[in-house]
Amino acid sequence: MSADPLSATFAALADPTRRAILASLASGEKSVTELAAPFAMTLPAVTKHLKVLERAGLIMRSREAQWRPCRLEAGPLKEAAGWVEQYRRFWEDKLDALEDYLREMQAQEAAEAARAASQHKPARKKAPAPGKEKKRDH
Repeated sequence: MSADPLSATFAALADPTRRAILASLASGEKSVTELAAPFAMTLPAVTKHLKVLERAGLIMRSREAQWRPCRLEAGPLKEAAGWVEQYRRFWEDKLDALEDYLREMQAQEAAEAARAASQHKPARKKAPAPGKEKKRDH
């Protein structure tokens, strides 16, 4: 594993093929052939992805006779999730503050509109009394 495990984890997760491999391993151990099956790539190409995942500590490969099973090692994912979590809380706090601010602004606007409506009641135009209509010049 590299000197910075978190960087190695994020670098490994940067590729969609490697993320798909991890998702597949979440259901249990699989052989390299089983992991390669859904991808339109050669076995050596899949093996390169597995090596990146292994160096990052995200998978463990073992040998059982002819079978080389791979299994998920979730520890580095937990560390990455913990790192991301602190930023999720940061943004939730920011969004909560924005929501509070918008509510205040809406309440102020509603109060101002109510105040303006009570001060400016439009006068009704009176209809002319019957027989007192304005005469028009023809």
